[in-house]
Amino acid sequence: MTHPYDLHVDLLAPCFCCQARQPFHFTSASDQVVCSFCVRHLGAEKADRRDKDHLRLWTELFNDEQDMHRSYVAATKTTIAERDASIAELTTIIEQLRALAAGRFDATPNAGVRGLLENDLIRRAERKTELASRQIDWAMAVVWRIGMLHHDDGAHPRHCICGRTIASCAEGLALDPVRTKMNEWEKKNVQLLHDGKRHGLPADHPAVIGERAR
Repeated sequence: MTHPYDLHVDLLAPCFCCQARQPFHFTSASDQVVCSFCVRHLGAEKADRRDKDHLRLWTELFNDEQDMHRSYVAATKTTIAERDASIAELTTIIEQLRALAAGRFDATPNAGVRGLLENDLIRRAERKTELASRQIDWAMAVVWRIGMLHHDDGAHPRHCICGRTIASCAEGLALDPVRTKMNEWEKKNVQLLHDGKRHGLPADHPAVIGERAR
């Protein structure tokens, strides 16, 4: 039986035995798509060992995925807090500079002083605010993607769509403190999208896909 994968390159493909995505380097179209972990499972007499090994492998992969999600959520919460503080600080600086320019330099003979302030200090502060907003958009897009994988299952009360109960879904519990902020961010950016303005929604967001299809 041949396989459809490219030859002589490193790639990830689902192992025919354990079904997990594993690294392969095929040199022939007839190479077995069985990872190095599962080679020892070939043969009907090894079914019991195969099942035990697979259970252990899947448990390890699941735990790794949980750790990765928790790290994403923790890093995102930290980033959001830092960027919120940065935006607030920069916004204050911008307003102070505007007030300074309007109150102190409007009446001076040299009108260029105010122009220099606005064109240099204010614009640099505004640029920093824009960059901070983009970083928040990136972080919130990560939270949104994780949230799409872990939220209440309407068809199964008290369950997450990942199949676990709400109380046992570590990812869902980690996301709960930022869901309100995420929903507010999503609503705001959907409106920006509809208004034809720059938004931070990821390319796979339903609103973005729907806008492209129009």
